[in-house]
Amino acid sequence: MPNLRHGKVCNLAAYYLTQHVMEGDLGHVMSNDSFVKVENDPDTLRGADVLFISYERLPKGRVPDGVLDVIPDLAVEVVSPSDVWTKLFGKVHEYLDAGVRAVVILDPRSETASVYRPDVVQQVFEKTGTLTVPEVLPGFSVPVARLFE
Repeated sequence: MPNLRHGKVCNLAAYYLTQHVMEGDLGHVMSNDSFVKVENDPDTLRGADVLFISYERLPKGRVPDGVLDVIPDLAVEVVSPSDVWTKLFGKVHEYLDAGVRAVVILDPRSETASVYRPDVVQQVFEKTGTLTVPEVLPGFSVPVARLFE
């Protein structure tokens, strides 16, 4: 079960994403294990800690109840103390294979943010760096240290 620090990092990630997305009127930000269908037949669901779906993928307005068939543009996962890296990497690949444009892994232990994209080498942002994901959220930036306060 995730601990308090995990919850705070999730909240900070959602806060900074929401702030940027709302200012630019770009789409929807969701949290709390919002389900993403990454495979069909059989259906496979993943609960993202935080996700962003652009208005291009899910039009502006009220979000429907239930599991969305819409693939998010961005998924954020925060490493829990009980997480195993092989399972996290499996989740990253499931997201990317399903069509997620970028996956951010926030690691509270190392205080780093790693960005995974299809067919691109992982990009690691250290605590002293600034997290950006320009192909998904142009203009978005947050000092990595702020995500772990």
